[in-house]
Amino acid sequence: MRIGSGSPTGPGLRWTSWWARTPTTTRRRKSAATTAASASACSRTCWRPARAARSPTASTWMQLILHYDETYREVKYGNMGLPDIDSKMLMGINVTPIAALLYTPVLIRFFGTKWMMFLAVGIYALFVSTNYWERYYTLVPSAVALGMAIVPLWASMGNYITRMAQKYYEYSHYKERDEQSPQQRPPRGSHAPYLLVFQAIFYSFFHLSFACAQLPMIYFLNHYLYDLNHTLYNVQSCGTNSQGILIGFNKTVLRTLPRSGNLIVVESVLMAVAFLAMLLVLGLCGAAYRPTEEIDLRSVGWGNIFQLPFKHVRDFRLRHLVPFFIYSGFEVLFACTGLALGYGVCSVGLERLAYILVAYSLGASASSVLGLLGLWLPRAVPLVAGAGLHLLLTVGLFFWAPAPRVLQHIWILYVAAVLWGVGSALNKTGLSTLLGILYEDKERQDFIFTIYHWWQAVAIFAVYLGSSLPMKAKLVVLLLTLVAAAASYLWMEQKLQRGAVPRQPRIPRPQHKVRGYRYLEEDNSDESDAEGERGGGGGGPADGVEEEAPPAGPRPGPEPAGPCRRPCPYEQALGGDGPEEQ
Repeated sequence: MRIGSGSPTGPGLRWTSWWARTPTTTRRRKSAATTAASASACSRTCWRPARAARSPTASTWMQLILHYDETYREVKYGNMGLPDIDSKMLMGINVTPIAALLYTPVLIRFFGTKWMMFLAVGIYALFVSTNYWERYYTLVPSAVALGMAIVPLWASMGNYITRMAQKYYEYSHYKERDEQSPQQRPPRGSHAPYLLVFQAIFYSFFHLSFACAQLPMIYFLNHYLYDLNHTLYNVQSCGTNSQGILIGFNKTVLRTLPRSGNLIVVESVLMAVAFLAMLLVLGLCGAAYRPTEEIDLRSVGWGNIFQLPFKHVRDFRLRHLVPFFIYSGFEVLFACTGLALGYGVCSVGLERLAYILVAYSLGASASSVLGLLGLWLPRAVPLVAGAGLHLLLTVGLFFWAPAPRVLQHIWILYVAAVLWGVGSALNKTGLSTLLGILYEDKERQDFIFTIYHWWQAVAIFAVYLGSSLPMKAKLVVLLLTLVAAAASYLWMEQKLQRGAVPRQPRIPRPQHKVRGYRYLEEDNSDESDAEGERGGGGGGPADGVEEEAPPAGPRPGPEPAGPCRRPCPYEQALGGDGPEEQ
């Protein structure tokens, strides 16, 4: 369907009227100053990587493309300083997540997992709604709010999926639980098969959202774009020989300006999708925890909640996985900017950007089911396989420089996008599943996933700062990070096989009647119990098992499983043997 390109009442007439009624001297001075300033500023800012909800969404892509065209900027915004606004928007989206480690666990414990997801999706809907009234005081604050909500959204999402897999295991094995002691924990790792299935299903739909986000570009914006012979006329080098993002790209990419009414319709559709997502979170997502469990999770003290993400870094498993967390942020941004723009748009034109991202999306969505290989193979196989595939692709891209305005190699772009999507699917599914298996204690999961997605935010901030580097430098950084991540992860697996016991911080005992904050209590030590009993030495029980001395005094009810271990908050909620009830 072809959208109309203009009308007597459209923006073209308004631009002509302004041009006709402005004095010649003023017009020339204003036009030259505005065009030069906006063109130079936008060439530095408009194509920097956007990171709305972990991927460039339809709203962000369209906004950047429209704002890149200098005629569109001059007609619609005049002297409003739009390039400066775009720069501050991207800064807000990329910089504010750096502080997320400080407040994310507090927000998740305060609102709860489900309501934190609902709040974060609502902030994204607010960001989309600002396109109705694009001004400095609407775009920039909403971008900052979106940046603040990204890490809490993904941390609560990872926590929620892991918890749902555990609950599904409990519901499907309720007969076995009835035959056993009601306070006995399930066998360690018993929920892992369900977690693999849950993560595979989630990431299949998530990666499919990349393709859905390109529909407004395919069915609306592509009808207004010039072809590659116009937009790439001054582009001299692409791929590994390029520097920055789209150097020499034409500043006028729109043949005709879109009607304001058509833009409103497109933004209304995007807004409806955002509100539908909010309703799905509110209506279909059940509570992650029972009310008594929520009380236990929140009653460890707000000071302790603030400290525990930093204390968990002492666990050697997390330290070994940090390079993989960083690479996970690098690779998704490289797919959306380096591969799609530096290799794709730079050589085959802006009108094929949406199709390259659709190829990446479909490859990643279909390959997410490969994470189920962990049901039959060692858990390291999917993660290392994805890293190996990205390693081969990175080396190949390092030696490939496609010629601008040549379409004979377009099939190579699509194959590279699909294969990169396969590696991304294995990376995302493998990391989230691995964290859910290593940290199955529900009182730790929000801290662990906060650390994971915070390091991703740090990596994406580094990409934002280095967007002007040569492509060869970007590929070298990507390659070195990938090799370090794979080596560090395999070293971690070797240490676990040798029986090394991680040092986990002690989760303070829930107190249902807490007055004030408890910062300096003896029970708030970050020393694991095995180390305390052995004077700080290594060795101990199985991986991740915590041993704590039982509280003084008689304990009603059956003794929980495990030597000298007090009940965890979940067992206290079931058995009613909390400290206040003894």
